[in-house]
Amino acid sequence: MRLSLFALILFTSAAMLAQENFERAVYHKADDSLQYRIQYPVNYEAGKKYPLVLFLHGAGERGSDNESQLVHGSKVFADSGNRNAFPAIVIFPQCPKDSYWANVDVDRSTYPIGITFHPDQKPTPHLQMAADLVNSFIKDGKADPSRVYIAGLSMGGMGTYEMVQRNPETFAAAIAICGAGSTSEVPNYALNTPFWVIHGAEDNVVNPIHSLEMAQAMLEAGAKPRVTVYEDANHNSWDPAFAEPDFLLWLFSHTK
Repeated sequence: MRLSLFALILFTSAAMLAQENFERAVYHKADDSLQYRIQYPVNYEAGKKYPLVLFLHGAGERGSDNESQLVHGSKVFADSGNRNAFPAIVIFPQCPKDSYWANVDVDRSTYPIGITFHPDQKPTPHLQMAADLVNSFIKDGKADPSRVYIAGLSMGGMGTYEMVQRNPETFAAAIAICGAGSTSEVPNYALNTPFWVIHGAEDNVVNPIHSLEMAQAMLEAGAKPRVTVYEDANHNSWDPAFAEPDFLLWLFSHTK
């Protein structure tokens, strides 16, 4: 019981640290807006260009509290050791309840869910705003354009594929966790952006076949994706993914 209580205390402390490190902000565009949380590097210097990471949350973290998007992944970036080793601007935008990162029809009448992408249609407003937000940091000289990265899980994994698909020259590397994407569009970006494709073999929400199909499409396009399938993981494959000792090292080792 003491060990469990100690573990709970550590988890709560880490969560509180992540909440404290990520400042609240809102990106406005026309008559719409995108809430996001942002963590600046330790000893941030105005006028200096930093690597930038965009992290897209899952469907369960959609909302309007500008907080729940930090549930998964923020502790990795808020860790003091990681912040010192990998100084970067880290952005966690929040997708509203009535929106989605990817332009996709999701059928939840059966599980794993049915997924139909629409790469020929416009991006969802909030994915577009997330892209515009990233571009604003590049334009303002805050982000190093050769070191812009993206990662996401579940719905955010779908958004990661689609964001790179629609902005093939922007990202130096991408990590898609338990996601899915349009395989027909892969040849248009596979050689521009290295991917780490991650999934759980027992995922009963998003079929792991989707990730394998994306990886196969990348291989057929001549790219060399890193692929990890956790044999015992269900939809929460982000847990072992974040525990990978080189999770951030792999991401930040790439430049355009």
